[in-house]
Amino acid sequence: MTPRERVRAAINHIQPDHVPVDFGSTMVTGISASVVSKVRRELGLDGPGDHVRVNEPYQMLGEINDDFREALGIDCTGLLGTKNMFGFENRDWKEWTMFDGTPVLVPELFNTQPDENGDIPMYAQGDTSFPPAAKMPNGGFYFDSTVRQKPVDDNNLNVEDNLEEFGIYPDEELAHLEKESERLYTTTDYAIAYSMGGTAFGDIAFVPGPALKDPKGIRAVEEWYVSTVIRKEYVREIFERQCEIGLKNLALVKEAVGERIDVIFVTGADFGTQRGPFISPDAYRDLYQPYHKRINSWIHENTKWKVFIHSCGGIRPLLPDIIDSGFDVLNPVQCSAEGMEPQKLKDDFGDKLTFWGGGVDTQQTLPFGTPEDVYEEVSHRIRIFNKDGGFVFDAIHNVQAGTPVENFMAMIRAIKDSYK
Repeated sequence: MTPRERVRAAINHIQPDHVPVDFGSTMVTGISASVVSKVRRELGLDGPGDHVRVNEPYQMLGEINDDFREALGIDCTGLLGTKNMFGFENRDWKEWTMFDGTPVLVPELFNTQPDENGDIPMYAQGDTSFPPAAKMPNGGFYFDSTVRQKPVDDNNLNVEDNLEEFGIYPDEELAHLEKESERLYTTTDYAIAYSMGGTAFGDIAFVPGPALKDPKGIRAVEEWYVSTVIRKEYVREIFERQCEIGLKNLALVKEAVGERIDVIFVTGADFGTQRGPFISPDAYRDLYQPYHKRINSWIHENTKWKVFIHSCGGIRPLLPDIIDSGFDVLNPVQCSAEGMEPQKLKDDFGDKLTFWGGGVDTQQTLPFGTPEDVYEEVSHRIRIFNKDGGFVFDAIHNVQAGTPVENFMAMIRAIKDSYK
């Protein structure tokens, strides 16, 4: 099978010739830029003067090039929009050194000047005349959003304030999607995953407005979650308007990319903690499911795309409703969380969901285990999840900075040995 055929078989619950693999097609299936750099050197793909591009600066993920895909047996690539999470384009690259000493390339508008504490502040749209949207702590590996919440006046809340980042895709964005999807489809044989903007209802990574210079409305993490209870109708109106915009954009995207994409990432809103869901099934059905159903129904009625949801944590109690909402693909499959035991997930939901992730624990095993630990866990997960298709191998969320190269290579060796 070609990589595209392999992934298409898996997401249609057909046993592929061997397990398909993804690293880097989305912002939740990536690899830290420092790890990409070290692995490229281990593979002989880069020399001392080469620099990995940071193509997702919020989490400091490294660009995955085709030579890296070929060397590791990766089957997927990503169709990304023109701007990153901070609202500026990845272009006009410049050199910068991460706190761990890794030399990388970052976009021109990426701020590299530390503040008085040695932190790296990052500015929405690169505009330093406004307070920073995020900071990388001195010695850190990625950015934390800064709270820029203004005092909340419940008598004067304006839904428009929480809709500022949502709008109809401009012509230049659609032209980019058309051109890039055509290039990826015709010049590569990788499966294509498209990350849709604006359809993640209540995704807490976006609530603080990292791409907005001066965010208004409900923008603090705690205030937002409180608002889903005490200001539910306000939140519901945001979701209603956001959904209307999202449906219009989906029609425009379909016109631009046709059936060239295989999977569409529509939401990364997390619903779980390490010990289970942080909302009840009833709360999910009441506030989120109606909008998920509308988005997913449009996709299934008008395309052949499979719909991808990312939610960390122990979300097993929500899975029947997630399936009922029309989601086809679950990520990151956090097997270390309560209720997420791999064999039970496969037995109970393997004919309805494609598990895109779950391949190795990035909290403990991959960063802190031995290469033997990694090899054993990866082999075990593949044996469980890959049976009868419905599985795309990926780590449980992004591969973190500090992951030993020997552990990363043990993971790849276990994947390739499973082909035999």
